[in-house]
Order: sequence, then C-alpha cells, then structure tokens
Amino acid sequence: MRIASLTFMALALGLAGPARAEAPQKAVPQVPSQVTPQVTLDPARLAAAKAVVARAQGDRDTTLQAMTAPMTAMVQQMGLKQPDRAKVMVQEVIMPILSEHYDELLNLQAISFAAVLSKADLEAIAAFDDTPAGRNMAKAQPQLAQAQLTGMQHWIGSLAGEMQAKLAATAEAHGWVPGGNKPKPN
Repeated sequence: MRIASLTFMALALGLAGPARAEAPQKAVPQVPSQVTPQVTLDPARLAAAKAVVARAQGDRDTTLQAMTAPMTAMVQQMGLKQPDRAKVMVQEVIMPILSEHYDELLNLQAISFAAVLSKADLEAIAAFDDTPAGRNMAKAQPQLAQAQLTGMQHWIGSLAGEMQAKLAATAEAHGWVPGGNKPKPN
C-alpha cells in the first residue's frame, strides 16, 4: 500500500522517468495547504481506511527518510547539480515541508482507500496487518518502495530511446515540426 503512494509521488514529481538536461524547466504549481477531495464517505468506513493507511505507512520518520534520496535526485534534475547542495536543500527545505504536511497525505490516501474499498475489506486488511506476515510486510515497505521506484526508473529509462524514436516518427508522419504544430500539406 505504501509502495503505491510512493510510486504515485515519484510519478507526480517526475522521478519515475529519465530527465533530459536540455529540457526546459517548468514552474512547479502552487498547491493549497489543505487539499480535500470532494468525496462523501461513511465516517466508520473512513475511520477504517485511516487505520489501514496508518498501518501501511509505518513509521513516519522511516517513511520520510526513504524519500530523501529521490527528493535529492529531483532537486538535481531541477537544475541544482551539486549533490551536496541538493542534499542541503532537501534537508533544510523539502523534508521539513513534507513532514509538516504528512498528515494531509495520510488523509488523502485514507479518502482514496475508503472510496474504493468497502468497510469489510478495510477491516480484513487491518486484520491482516495485525498478523506476523502483515507486520513483516509493513517493516519491509521502505525497501520494497525503493526497489519499486528504482525498478520503474530503470524500466522507463530502458524504453526512453524507443519512445523518443517513435514519438519523432509519429510527429514527422503528422507533419509536425519541432517548436510548433504545423499541419502536413495535403
């Protein structure tokens, strides 16, 4: 469960794909401090989802620490190439912000879980989390999340050349030129 949230975060932050040095940097949109989806849920179902999410995330500090390396890579991709400076930015700026707003992430995940899973399913998941296997899975989540993130980065990176070539061929077939959408003459 935590794997999915970290993978989503990596995709949202652009960490899952290879960065191109020559690509122009886009401005990061400002996100409101309180993000609340418009979902109406049964309070008991939401409470069950919050319990599942809290267990799945495990230790807050361990989870946040697992984000440090990907965040450092993100800062470097954004243009601060010196690893020591990128790490300082992550430690002094990004991690404190993520830590301060961490409960918002848990609430968003709980709402998502409650919107998709029934109360009975959530209770069954919570019961599994209380078993030795469930506790072992929770302990392994940081390593599993990192392995999945690394695997996704390598997988997408291995396909980047093929994607780029096919994108260029398709753009050419449509008559599009770099820097604009000029239709192919008939």
